[in-house]
Amino acid sequence: MSVRSACKKFIPKKLLNLRHLFYAWLGSIKYGNPSEELLVIGVTGTSGKSTTVYLLRQLLEAAGYTVGALSTIEFSVAGEHQLNDKKMTMLGKMQIQEYLRKMVDKGCTVAIVETTSEGRIQHRHRFINYDMMVLTNLYPEHIDSHGSFEKYRQAKIDLFSYVAKSRRKTLKGKHIPKIAFINRSVMGYTKFASKQFETMTYFDGKERLHAEDITSDKAGIHFKVHEREFFAPMYGEHNAKNIVACMAVARAMDISWGTIEKAVASFHNVPGRIEFIREAEGHGFQILVDYAFEPVAMKKLYEVVALLQPKRILHVFGSTGGGRDKARRFTLGEFIGHHADMCFVTDEDPYEDDPIEIIEDVASAVKKTGKRKGRNLFIEIDRRKAITLAVRRAKPGDLVLITGKGSEQAMCVAGGNMIPWDDRTIARDALKGRTA
Repeated sequence: MSVRSACKKFIPKKLLNLRHLFYAWLGSIKYGNPSEELLVIGVTGTSGKSTTVYLLRQLLEAAGYTVGALSTIEFSVAGEHQLNDKKMTMLGKMQIQEYLRKMVDKGCTVAIVETTSEGRIQHRHRFINYDMMVLTNLYPEHIDSHGSFEKYRQAKIDLFSYVAKSRRKTLKGKHIPKIAFINRSVMGYTKFASKQFETMTYFDGKERLHAEDITSDKAGIHFKVHEREFFAPMYGEHNAKNIVACMAVARAMDISWGTIEKAVASFHNVPGRIEFIREAEGHGFQILVDYAFEPVAMKKLYEVVALLQPKRILHVFGSTGGGRDKARRFTLGEFIGHHADMCFVTDEDPYEDDPIEIIEDVASAVKKTGKRKGRNLFIEIDRRKAITLAVRRAKPGDLVLITGKGSEQAMCVAGGNMIPWDDRTIARDALKGRTA
């Protein structure tokens, strides 16, 4: 264990988080409070945050806005995009403020910031003057980190309270209202509302803005909103709900339905989210890379897999360390053991945890579903080798599913170190070892 890790283990978390508060304040001073010069939209929730940020950026750009966006997927400033290589959604050490200043300097008028409950606990949201906050959804996750679902939910509620109480701003002579966009299907959604918001917009409720008649085919998803028909060239019916969240923001910004419809129809695929490795098609099978790492997202992913109707599913996966929910290891292992034809259990992001222990936990759950080691269960700590093994064993009509990291550009290991990584690149390398 590194000295840094040892210190973090013995120093109270609340005390450690004061360091993040200091940097948040210092960054706002150093970079001249850039959020005061932007319309700032926060996006939070258990899942769908990164996708919503990515799609909302595209929608607002289609409407003529110059946009900046920070998410787990990418850092985007006025049309220049860089994949997130920091293994961190909400950046520290003043980096969020630095990016916001870059956005202002590059002519951005809107900033979209993926905002997490952990970021709230660590004060990373402080000194950012948000104008809008979107709640995509909420369900039990990150329990080990927060201590309970109630504390996790409260961290999300605190974000909305923070926005509601933030100073009102005027941009180009126009008053910018504080607006909450709340998914009404969330249990206890009223707790996110505050009288201090000028507007509270509800979506995904039967009588509110919501998607209906959702269908999927190999071209993408089709759905209706307020009797208007929409098509998005994306997989995953759950993405219709992410798109509706984007629509709610767009309508609040007076963007026309016609512009929204055209933007949705031209959405680009989200990196590392249901992303196909097209080079595999020449070998007669498919490779799909996805970020799914928790049970709810995995179930939604397998709904997409069912649509593809593969002969066999060869699934490469693991589970994350670093204080993440340990129960997830067994839940995922059992679910995938039941649904995949061949399981390749491997390393993911162990952080300071023992990667072998994590893998053994996952594999033990897979074994309970009847899988046998060496026949349809393979345990390989080296993730590159695990991906290569699955790709080499794939036959025409199969689907190789690689989950847990998506487009992430690093793997977190002991000592606070990060190894450069990209599941997609490794999958392509594995294909090179095959003959077409």
